[in-house]
Order: sequence, then structure tokens, then C-alpha cells
Amino acid sequence: MSAAPRFCVLIPCLNEERAIGPLLQSVLAHCDDVIVVDDGSDDRTPQIVSALPVTLLRHPQRRGKGEALRTGFREALARGYDAVLTMDGDGQHLAADIPRIVDAAACYPGHIVIGARMLNRTQQPGARHAANNFADWGISWGCGRPIADTQSGQRWYPRAAVELVDLRSQDFVFEAAVLIAASRDLDMGVVSIPIESRYQGEFRLSHFRPIRDVSRITLYTIGRVIHYRDIVASYRRSHGPPPLVHDPEGRCGATATAAATPPG
Repeated sequence: MSAAPRFCVLIPCLNEERAIGPLLQSVLAHCDDVIVVDDGSDDRTPQIVSALPVTLLRHPQRRGKGEALRTGFREALARGYDAVLTMDGDGQHLAADIPRIVDAAACYPGHIVIGARMLNRTQQPGARHAANNFADWGISWGCGRPIADTQSGQRWYPRAAVELVDLRSQDFVFEAAVLIAASRDLDMGVVSIPIESRYQGEFRLSHFRPIRDVSRITLYTIGRVIHYRDIVASYRRSHGPPPLVHDPEGRCGATATAAATPPG
């Protein structure tokens, strides 16, 4: 990992007292630079985080995931990081996948890397599975390229993508907005690595609301598809070839979405 760009791990969180301590301890085993943005928690989350050797930024009241990510992005830019690796605070994402994400970023420099929940997908609740599939269909169209798991919060953002911090979008729409703008305006590639789907009972109820949030994401994406004008061409580009997947370990086996060769 020493050859990788200088990066930090950014974790937005809200009321994650059950998971945040063990999560941060596991992350610190892979990366010393960790920024946690607490979005107005009213449980013990801030106290748990402040006892660990990480940077804690706090919102005095809840402002949504998008604003939590913005706060973290601005801090990372101010500190001069070359990239930001985001993870959710509820324990769904494993710190053990950080080296695999960094490896994909090294193989595909300048790309966004997504930890795509392609393994054990039967664990996903039915409504969430359907919402994610619909979002993948629409956001890929908005990006003009196929993308696996557009709703995953475990992502590697190169600095150029982090600099899109001021995009006008809120809450869960912000992550879709960054994907679309990076793909369209920066011609930035997106590559995924397969990770586990983890929805066991120990996780708190998700802050993501499939109907409400997918509706907001859909309306935003439709607007961006119209904005970029090439409606039919972008649909063909995004729904013809398979998504780019970096899976050197063969975790997906015969079900791998793509067996891509790294550029250069």
C-alpha cells in the first residue's frame, strides 16, 4: 500500500454506537488517516469516536449523508489528500477490503473504485434489492457507462472527483451526483470490486428509504440525462457492455460481470 496515492478513509455516521468502535479499530489497522463526520448523533457515537486516534468532525444537527460527505471531502481537500476512501458507519463494509480497493485504484489510476455487493446477494432484503437494481439501471444511464452497485457507500474517489464537492444535490443523491459528474464532465472511469452483501440482524435499520430516496435519485438522474442530451447514445453505452469489474482473486467465479484487463 506504500506505493498508493496518499489517501484517507472517510466515514459519515449517524447513531452508530453499536458498530462504530469495532469498525474504526479495524480500519486503523489498514490506514492511519481516518476522518469521521458525525451528522448530529444523539447516542454515544461521538464519545466512542473521540476516544480513538481519528479526526472527528461534528454537525450540531442532522444535515443528511450528502452534507456529511461534503464536510469530509472539504477536510480531505484542505489536508491535501490525493484520494478519499469512503465507508458507511454501520459495519456493513469491511476494513479487510481496503487493500483490495487500493489495489484496484493502482491498477486503474484516475478511476472511481466501488466496493460492489456482488457476493451473497440473497442477504439483501427484497425491497432494497429491487431499489438497488433500479438505481443501477438509471444511474448507469446518467453516467453513460455501466456501473455495478451505484448505491454502495464503499468507494475510492480520486482527488478530481472529491473536488466535485459543491455539486447541488442533497442526502443520498449526492453520491449519484458525483458518479454522474465524474463520468460525464471529467470522463472518469468507474471500476468495481466484488464485496460481500451484509444485511444480518446486528445492523441498525438503514437510513436509506428505498421509495423516497430512489425517487429523489431518479428525478435527479432524469434531469442529468436530459442535460447531456445524448439520451439514446448514453443508454446504449450504459446498457450494452458489462460493468468494469476488478476481480483478480476470482471471487465472482463464473458469475463475474466482467473480466477486465487493467489499462496500460
